Amino acid sequence: MSYDDPKPAVNVNATDKKGTPVYKRMLDLFEAEGINTLFGIPDPNFVHMFLEAERRGWTVVAPHHEAAAGFMAEAASRITGKPAVAIGTLGPGIANMAPAIQCALVENSPVIFLSGQRARVTEQRVRRGRIQFVKQMPLFENSVKYAASIEYADQTDEVVREGIRKAMGGTPGPVYIEYPSHIILEELDLPAPLAPDRYRLVNQGADIDRVKEAADLIRAAKNPILLVGHAVHTSRSGAAVKQLADLMNCPVIQTSGGTSYIKGLEDRTFQYVFSKASIEAVTESDLVLALGTELGEPVHFGKWRYWMKNEAIRKWIYVEQDPAAIGVNRPIDVPLVGDLRGVVPQLVEALKDTPRAPAPMLEAFMRDGQAELDELAAESRTKSDGTGDLPIHPARLAVEATEAFPKDGILIRDGGAGVIFQWTYSQCKPNDVIWNQNFGHIGTGIPYATGAMLADKAATGVSRPGLLLTSDSSFMFHIAELEVAVRTKLPLVCVVGVDNQWGLEVGVYKRTFGQGTEETGTHWSKEVRFDKIGEGFGCHGEYVTRAEDIKPAIARAYASGKPGVVHVVIDPKANSEEMPKYAEFRTWYAEGTQ
Repeated sequence: MSYDDPKPAVNVNATDKKGTPVYKRMLDLFEAEGINTLFGIPDPNFVHMFLEAERRGWTVVAPHHEAAAGFMAEAASRITGKPAVAIGTLGPGIANMAPAIQCALVENSPVIFLSGQRARVTEQRVRRGRIQFVKQMPLFENSVKYAASIEYADQTDEVVREGIRKAMGGTPGPVYIEYPSHIILEELDLPAPLAPDRYRLVNQGADIDRVKEAADLIRAAKNPILLVGHAVHTSRSGAAVKQLADLMNCPVIQTSGGTSYIKGLEDRTFQYVFSKASIEAVTESDLVLALGTELGEPVHFGKWRYWMKNEAIRKWIYVEQDPAAIGVNRPIDVPLVGDLRGVVPQLVEALKDTPRAPAPMLEAFMRDGQAELDELAAESRTKSDGTGDLPIHPARLAVEATEAFPKDGILIRDGGAGVIFQWTYSQCKPNDVIWNQNFGHIGTGIPYATGAMLADKAATGVSRPGLLLTSDSSFMFHIAELEVAVRTKLPLVCVVGVDNQWGLEVGVYKRTFGQGTEETGTHWSKEVRFDKIGEGFGCHGEYVTRAEDIKPAIARAYASGKPGVVHVVIDPKANSEEMPKYAEFRTWYAEGTQ
């Protein structure tokens, strides 16, 4: 819904304009940061901006729900390493973005959420019954790093720059900016926008003495490890971390949020907890270099459970942009305060003349890690495959689908139980993985996929294939965004594990009350056919009941030249009761013990 603009239509190409309208200046400021994608549904406050952005060659995407626009923008920021922009119509539109705003906050994503607002002469009157109006800033102030309104045209530069400064500085996160309708077309006479390094810290390095101290500890360690988190991917620091890992010659341990594999390090990279090699590497380590992680609950704050062995002798080096985060979750021996993009090259420079010999157990970890994946694939093939009395086991789905992952593709994850199966059974090691781990917000899959793939194409000119592995309940949150994938001709295949229930929640009922409980609120119709829904949106659809048909179905979907939806019938009992290493997953929530 949008209110009708009572003013006459304005020609955005009017020749009597001498200055730069506010909406154009905002685009200029975003372009100075390398932003060239825009997600949202335009209303009268933004139609001028949308039209101008498209004329400049931006990728402009209107989804079917504003929350999806926010998730698309968040995925764009992850795949590009830059801030991203999402637009919400005043009133209900920006209210619909609340889930995406909260997710961006918890996931530390630098998204700029823009909204229009009624003209201040309307907002400030003492009136009842105003149309499409609510005071918006108070709704979001506690969910963003910065909230502001551009009250006067000449505030445009300072407000937008402060928004980007806050979004990218310290711990990254979302900001909220609005502007009332009466200033949309006001003009500014200003010089060209400043480059980012003229008004904010960019690629900030660490104290050089601390870098030397860290290098000395690395050289002296017997069993060092690199602990690699989510921000290594979102800052696009993989190439520099590869150089550092080569010099350290040690295992790389992924946090649950940092599951994108760094190109060239795939064989020595292991998921914390979900890989046996990761547990052995952690317990034996005497030095940890932590990059791009909050050291949060999913890694037991770096001091509990598997970290307890060698705690007395283990040294910690922590690269963190926010100085207020140092020492919060565990003591740190050498804090390196700065941006990964600045600090990692400093460490490389400090170590380049003295590369380490391979860590004593590195070769064994690599051999054992691959052996474990091979064993898991073989073990999955002993489970139900859909040809007998039982539907396809979720472990089998995870193996078959990830073995079909396209080279150089983007992997997108969504769902509850399905993701837990993927953590253990995944057979692919993608360099780009998009999902939200900290907030646990299901339903982001399709908007994450479309946002990441479109932003990646806008940045590189190459349209890479995407594979979304999701579950039925999550897929339905934003299923309308399949139309965006069709409209933009994305090479996206969505593999949907279908058990017609909320799998994790069914498991909770069973563990709480035992077998036979009513499981209220967790089951839904078995008549739903996602392949047919996909076809209705213009996708290629596949319906799969046998494990041996999963890979061919995925191949046909990619070959169709359309986005694809592969409906895979899975065993509901196994999906709710046999999640691998579920006891490990539950330790993340061990209230009071960490």
